[in-house]
Amino acid sequence: MVMTDLLKPEEIKKALDAFSAETFDPRKFFEMVGMKAMTAENVKKVFQVLDVDGSGFIEEEELKFVLKGFSKDGRDLTDDETKAFITAADKDGDGKIGIDEFEALVHE
Repeated sequence: MVMTDLLKPEEIKKALDAFSAETFDPRKFFEMVGMKAMTAENVKKVFQVLDVDGSGFIEEEELKFVLKGFSKDGRDLTDDETKAFITAADKDGDGKIGIDEFEALVHE
């Protein structure tokens, strides 16, 4: 499965363009690509696309490249953006984002 099976390519491009030079805000990005309106089941499918190693978690290394999971044209997150993303989503403090934490962040 690829991201465009779940989300509209034009919404992905618009959101990526919005954050090309601006500090990445995961909540705002997820809203812009239409994820906030998705069912929990479909948000979990997005998570599975982003969980590149299939571990059931999005770790810091995967998170740096999260925008590339939406489009090959996505930029890398900065270290500060990556840490802020983990802080926003990692509710149990294990340093990685689980599927339920991801879904909760999207639907906040």
